[in-house]
Amino acid sequence: MKKKILILDDKETIAKVLSIYLMSDYDVQWLPDGLQGVKWLQEGNTPDLIISDIRMPEMRGDDFLEWIKQNELFRHIPVIMLSSEDSTSERIRLLEIGAEDYIVKPFNPIELKIRVKKILPN
Repeated sequence: MKKKILILDDKETIAKVLSIYLMSDYDVQWLPDGLQGVKWLQEGNTPDLIISDIRMPEMRGDDFLEWIKQNELFRHIPVIMLSSEDSTSERIRLLEIGAEDYIVKPFNPIELKIRVKKILPN
């Protein structure tokens, strides 16, 4: 059975690129913002990994990360943050909150897939 990855990104093109590179090895679910991610989790869905953009409408990715890491049911789920912001202080802040990794856009999809495999070995 394939492991499940939840992608949170308001840009469908990014989600499609991620899906193309990941769907051969993982079940991929895409939602356009953190608030829908919260609702999806609360409906009983539990992914093995979450890849989240930071700048999204409704609920930003950093707010989603804080929510998930404070939630007893979901804090164990690793989260990779994606951002066009290459700020060292932002990267450090999100890693301290509990992000597993931080990848700057534009990113190499092959590199991202390797990072995912390191977090989710088969």
